[in-house]
Amino acid sequence: MTEIDQLERSITEAIAAASDEQAIEAVRVAALGKKGTISERLKTLGAMSPEERQSMGPVINGLKNRVTDALAARKAELKDAAIAVRLAAEKVDVTLPVRQSPAERGRIHPISQVIDEIAAIFGDLGFSIAEGPDVETDYYNFTALNFPEGHPAREMHDTFFFNPDANGDRKVLRTHTSPVQIRTMETQKPPIRIVIPGKTYRQDSDATHSPMFHQVEGLVIDKTANVANMKWVLEEFCKAFFEVPSVKMRFRPSFFPFTEPSLEVDIQCDRSRPGEVRFGEGSDWMEILGCGMVHPNVLRAGGLDPDEYQGFAWGMGIDRIAMLKYGMPDLRAFFDADVRWLAHYGFRPLDMPTLFGGLSN
Repeated sequence: MTEIDQLERSITEAIAAASDEQAIEAVRVAALGKKGTISERLKTLGAMSPEERQSMGPVINGLKNRVTDALAARKAELKDAAIAVRLAAEKVDVTLPVRQSPAERGRIHPISQVIDEIAAIFGDLGFSIAEGPDVETDYYNFTALNFPEGHPAREMHDTFFFNPDANGDRKVLRTHTSPVQIRTMETQKPPIRIVIPGKTYRQDSDATHSPMFHQVEGLVIDKTANVANMKWVLEEFCKAFFEVPSVKMRFRPSFFPFTEPSLEVDIQCDRSRPGEVRFGEGSDWMEILGCGMVHPNVLRAGGLDPDEYQGFAWGMGIDRIAMLKYGMPDLRAFFDADVRWLAHYGFRPLDMPTLFGGLSN
């Protein structure tokens, strides 16, 4: 076997052994590159005699052509194999249903939806949204709201207290959103018409209570606000929120430190069907919220003169009215982060609630 035959055999074996395009390129460079084995032999033709050149030229050039063809053929094979592997990895089963886009697959949490519904309703009535901190001082959470020293709501079984600071004062996780009423009165002159949705915290947990829950409060302050105005606002809200043409409400005397007089509000409903509550019909009643005229001491704490201004306020649990409206049996599921629950009870993200388009459509 001649040297040329041995060289061709070794190159052919290297070409056959190449497993990818990068390997076949390395073989090409080793054989046909500037310093490749075949290129080096082509360079020797110039130093040969005419007779030698005439015999060796066709041999070396023939080797070059055969190697070039073998490289091209192997490269094509490897390219086809790579395409086949990619097609196998990226194949699509056309019999499967089309996947939903993230916008179609995502869901808005019912609490966020209900807060948007509340904002839409009260926005239409001329109210603005007010917010405040979740961590409050004892003054804003209790004292300014006319909670006397020793009131049960200040006790550890209801309130999450922080450790005392250097001055001996303890901050709390707010037990209601009412502190925002005081903060608003301190910074905004009447007339005031606000609703205050937000998180609140109390030491309680069962199927209808959670240590962290959501409340919404409303506050109206001006010179002529009265109980009749309050009753109208609450009736309009209940009709719009529960999406019924009319609703009967009854107001019962109650007690809250920050309102005088204080009232509990029941709403007409029908509970004859197991697991279902229908509002605006039937002969049953359900307590839905608390309300009353703002106590003069609360007005004074907010920097307002109770002889000049008066107002009314109300509050209700957002989680609770969400459960009533959408038929959710257990409050704890709101905070379980179960995607299956959210897919069932959640709302499509682009369906913003509006009064003219329907709140829950």
